[in-house]
Amino acid sequence: MQLTFFGGTGTVTGSKFLLTRDSTRVLIDCGLFQGYKQLRLRNWEPLPAALRAVDAVVLTHAHLDHSGYLPVLAREGFSGPVYATPATCALAEILLLDSARLQEEQAEHANRHGYSKHSPARPLYTEQDAKRALQLFVPVALHHRTQIAPGIELLLRTAGHILGAATVQLTVDGQTLVSSGDLGRPHDPVMRAPELIGAADALLVESTYGDRSHPAQAPERYLADVINQTLLRHGITLVPSFAIGRAQLLMYYLYTLKRDGLIPDIPVYLNSPMAMDATALYQQFRREHRLTALECAQMCKGTQIIRTVDESRHLDQLREPAVIIAASGMATGGRVLHHLKALAPNPHNSILFSGFQAGGTRGADIVAGARSVRLHGEDVPIRAQVFAMDNLSAHADADEIMEWLRGFTRPPRQTYVIHGEPHAADTLRRRISLELGWQVCVPEHLETVAIDPVR
Repeated sequence: MQLTFFGGTGTVTGSKFLLTRDSTRVLIDCGLFQGYKQLRLRNWEPLPAALRAVDAVVLTHAHLDHSGYLPVLAREGFSGPVYATPATCALAEILLLDSARLQEEQAEHANRHGYSKHSPARPLYTEQDAKRALQLFVPVALHHRTQIAPGIELLLRTAGHILGAATVQLTVDGQTLVSSGDLGRPHDPVMRAPELIGAADALLVESTYGDRSHPAQAPERYLADVINQTLLRHGITLVPSFAIGRAQLLMYYLYTLKRDGLIPDIPVYLNSPMAMDATALYQQFRREHRLTALECAQMCKGTQIIRTVDESRHLDQLREPAVIIAASGMATGGRVLHHLKALAPNPHNSILFSGFQAGGTRGADIVAGARSVRLHGEDVPIRAQVFAMDNLSAHADADEIMEWLRGFTRPPRQTYVIHGEPHAADTLRRRISLELGWQVCVPEHLETVAIDPVR
């Protein structure tokens, strides 16, 4: 049995891990590379021969860095099943269709305004490609053992993080391979804690925050401080946000801050059709999170949903204090770009980044102090106050990852640290080696390792 790392190594994006047993190939995750240009260019490379022969895909969750390459795989001929939890199937439909439409819109916009280096600019994939991929999804319930190929059994467990997120366990000829996917936080106010695994022969563990701990300050207090500071300047707080998970957590916190009188009852706008659709799923999949039906209803009631392009443009004309939540979270695309163009040059306003910013993204550049960013072919000055809010992350931090690992009653024979920037991954590798005494390494991009049978 072999494991090949086609992504998610040296970066937090592009997760693709190919398990090969004889002639059977199962791909764990099928994500887009994001961030630095040299990473994004990988999305456009010819599909490797090994990925052309994939028999099945298993998704840990719906975020695009784990699912967003599926339309390319389907366009290039993949027609096997894509296994995921029911909530992941529902979210993937929202995310993949939105991703395709956004890419088509960006290509059309670039061609119309002539700022692309390519002539013509084209999308990585189309809405039709996304629909082709979505037809392949097969929902699998948590804790339900499922035969997905001869001699290969799948078991999914709760990972926290976002709706539907799961750890993946593949049992092959008596050996078990576990992938953590993205681990959530044990005390997240919305999502449930990641389940403990117990044992595995080989383990893939994420390391997004493998070199740091989240700040101890309560995130809702920090959020209130930023909003109240901005109010004193009579400004607008713009919050670039991931549409799935982060937007809903922000809505919950803003609802509780208003309820408790910690911020005034100022308008809160959610400007992301995808986030709007995802929020509705919190009622449908109530067993997968901690909120009651009333809390779901209240957090939605306190937010004004922006549905049309005209309504979105109107937000850029606001002159009264407000909070605008808009995708995407790293300012790589979506409606938040138009808000940045309108609001970032004004020093009265604030830009609050609410999660991890991958290297090479506009969000990372702004947080690092860039004086301007390139938006739609223009250099836009950043004069607004910039804040970064790491303690709102939906990822477990280094201590929380280590606590999850200590839940193994039998250590894996080999642990692979994946889905992290180089420093984060190597820092976590050292901790696992020193504190747990496990065999652990950080794999290289395109590396293949053998998972030897138990003797």
